[in-house]
Amino acid sequence: MKHLYSIVLLLVVAGTSYAQIRVEGVVKDSIGAPLELANILAINQDTKTMDSYAITNDKGRYKLDLKANAKYSIQVSYIGMKTISEIIDTGETNIDKDFSMEYDNALDAVELTYEMPVTVKGDTLVYNADSFNKGTERKLEDVLKNLPGVEINDDGQVEIEGKVVSKVMVDGKDFFDGDSKLATENIPANAVDKVQVLKNYAEVGQLSGVTNNQDNIALNIKLKEGKKNFWFGNVTAGGGGADKNALYLVQPKLFYYSPKYSVNIIGDLNNIGEVAFTRRDYFNFSGGFQRPSQQSGTNINLGSNNLGFLTLQNNRAKDINTKFGAANFSYSPKKTLDLSGFAIFSNSITDLQENNDVQYTDPDLGIPDESTTSNTVQRSDLGMLKLSAKYKPNVNNQLDYDVVGRISKESQDQRFFSSVIGDIKQLEESSPYSINQNVNYYYTLDENNIFAFEAQHLIQDEDPFYNAILEDKENYDGTANNLGLDGAQINYNIAQDKRVKSNQLDAKLDYWNVLNTKSNINFTLGTILSNQQFDSDIFQFLDDNSTFDPTPTINDGLDSNDTEYNFSDVYLGIHYRLKAGIFTFTPGVSGHVYSAKNTQFGVKTTDNFFRLLPDFNMRMQLKKSEQIILNYRMQTQFTDVSQFARGLVLNSYNSLFSGNPELESALSHNLNLSYFSFNMFNYTNVFANINYNKSMDNIRNASNFEPGSVVSVGSPFNSAFADESLNVSGRFQRTFGKIRATANGNFNYSKFNQFIQDQRSVNENYSQTYRGELRTNFRTAPNIEIGYRYTIADNDQGRSRTKFFTKAPSVEFDALIWKTLTFRTDYTFNNFSDEDGTINEFEFWNASLAYRKDRDAKLEYEIKATNLLDTKSQNQSRAGAISVSASEYFIQPRFVTFRIRYEL
Repeated sequence: MKHLYSIVLLLVVAGTSYAQIRVEGVVKDSIGAPLELANILAINQDTKTMDSYAITNDKGRYKLDLKANAKYSIQVSYIGMKTISEIIDTGETNIDKDFSMEYDNALDAVELTYEMPVTVKGDTLVYNADSFNKGTERKLEDVLKNLPGVEINDDGQVEIEGKVVSKVMVDGKDFFDGDSKLATENIPANAVDKVQVLKNYAEVGQLSGVTNNQDNIALNIKLKEGKKNFWFGNVTAGGGGADKNALYLVQPKLFYYSPKYSVNIIGDLNNIGEVAFTRRDYFNFSGGFQRPSQQSGTNINLGSNNLGFLTLQNNRAKDINTKFGAANFSYSPKKTLDLSGFAIFSNSITDLQENNDVQYTDPDLGIPDESTTSNTVQRSDLGMLKLSAKYKPNVNNQLDYDVVGRISKESQDQRFFSSVIGDIKQLEESSPYSINQNVNYYYTLDENNIFAFEAQHLIQDEDPFYNAILEDKENYDGTANNLGLDGAQINYNIAQDKRVKSNQLDAKLDYWNVLNTKSNINFTLGTILSNQQFDSDIFQFLDDNSTFDPTPTINDGLDSNDTEYNFSDVYLGIHYRLKAGIFTFTPGVSGHVYSAKNTQFGVKTTDNFFRLLPDFNMRMQLKKSEQIILNYRMQTQFTDVSQFARGLVLNSYNSLFSGNPELESALSHNLNLSYFSFNMFNYTNVFANINYNKSMDNIRNASNFEPGSVVSVGSPFNSAFADESLNVSGRFQRTFGKIRATANGNFNYSKFNQFIQDQRSVNENYSQTYRGELRTNFRTAPNIEIGYRYTIADNDQGRSRTKFFTKAPSVEFDALIWKTLTFRTDYTFNNFSDEDGTINEFEFWNASLAYRKDRDAKLEYEIKATNLLDTKSQNQSRAGAISVSASEYFIQPRFVTFRIRYEL
């Protein structure tokens, strides 16, 4: 590993060792005032290529790094000014050169022969993609990774200024609204002309001047001229051999854009582990929906009754078969009406194998440590459909309607061994669906009076089924007696039917009065109405295939539920927005009338109360691209119906649960401070964020374990002890010539109270992640990215404490050879350890070699190898409320495939 890094560093130094001189100075207007954001280009007169560019800072300063002993054309441009073009000859010493620009209302006499790589237009940052591309890019993600200030996170989503991009558009048309991953993984790189970063993005133009949109960032991908009014994209097909099955891959990606309509079609069928759309992507896919009450201070959780699916680690598993199809369209039959929508379908069959060593919170409580092995088969069919309409007859009126439907069918069949319980077979099945509708109307009476009505309605139906067969009866006899099971059977075959129906309306009416150019006042009248029905029943399958309805000896004999939960919130809010110099202040308060009622077993429990919830936002605009934002918010948190249901529920074979009808809401205080700076003068990007949260009356579980067993019975209650969390994160990025250096850090601290065997303990978790990265950006030479990630997971659970460490150096290399061959490879080494030493080391190496005749060729041939070192498994640690575990997770073997890609 040391030799590899020595070679990499040698290549980086060698690639940057040619002689350079610096040209720097100040750009001013005709009266000597410095011009910020003026553009300067340096065109090499011998090669006719752009060697360097600069954008002036707030003092008008610029700097260019140029080759020594060369001739350059320096072009200086600024909106409303005459463009300057001068020839300079560089020698062996640095040059000081100032420019004075004159105003000109006519078109520039000098036409710029090269576009600026980066331009700033108000809150919009525009990257010219070809200025950063190296020739090895194949998809939008590759393009975005080249851009300063743009990051792709571990989930494949785009992050800018530490915020996840909320919307991706192509030529102004929504691309699968609600997620950026589908865009980055599928839009061809050769179709991208410019990437527009729209900061402070407002979905509704009428509200842009009266709302705070600093958390909203959107991307608009501008297509190259040859890609408009024509079908474009690519189709990839491939195959290979493996120990058991033949490998296959088919990936069609087709796009059509015109001023009137657009169509996007994406497909992916493969059994090589390339996951186009995960379950996590599906459940996180918002479809562009946001709750109207999102900023009201009320947070009601409808719960999630999805299956307890094991999740993929880094999109790896022992075996993955996936089929994915998606289509997106937009159509504008007239200027005042826009129609759009998308459909997504995903089918996957996944095999997982995992070993776990589990350590429970306190060895003195009599809970044994547990070692487990599991072999799991997951089957998942996921579907989603969205239709949208936007009608805007004039600038003062806009009506939006959206509907999203989701349907899925999933199962998880698991063979499980526990060192405490023995052999267990588990089966989980579910076929939920939901329909979410959204209607918004925006009306501008005049320049000082604006109205907005937003309403969202959700219907959701979930039906999870659970079945566990416990082969070693003697290890489960205590739990079986508590559940009232029939012990005269070969094994314990227990099951549970559950049904959760949710119906929720979330609506509000806003009015803004613009008092003057510096301030406005906003009044909000809103409501949340929610109804949930929870039914469950535990039963036993007998040896003769009949069913038995047991009566528990605990929990007052209750093992079924028929619970109804009704919630309402009616609130009135007021916010005042004031701009004062570099500051924008937005204080506010909302008054809420709450009512929460649950009815079960003929008993109704009601909780009615009134609460004031203040909030505050301050934005300090230090410069055009430097700001500090402070947010404070008080929130009331309400739980879902399952926490109230008194009857026993099987969360799993070793986790029983009974709810508490007397539960009340929790109250939290959240404080957030963030800083962002993007300095175009020295190409420095800095982001820092601090978030602190304190929750009172939080709902916590009291868990009681059976003696000498890992089976627990939990029940929720409102804790009298506050829970706290603190997160500090930051990123520093700077470009030095052709090298970009990035440093990331994240520290997370959480403190919460847990109650086990009727004893309170304080659980404190400290997690730290540090990353460093060096990346080159040569246009013709090979490019290298070297990185290092160091993670500490420190879990203090009262009387026990564990620490796990992960060290992961990595290298990526790509090169365009003879303008026809594209070679790419990446390598990651992982050392997983605790305080006693190394637990495991594992490494991954992938490589590909592709050939195309030239950059405009229709066909490309590629051989690609994944997991070249044939690594069998990987490791990680997890921290839960009552335990800490270290896991070994088995993954797919070495795969080698041959692929053909055809470009339309």
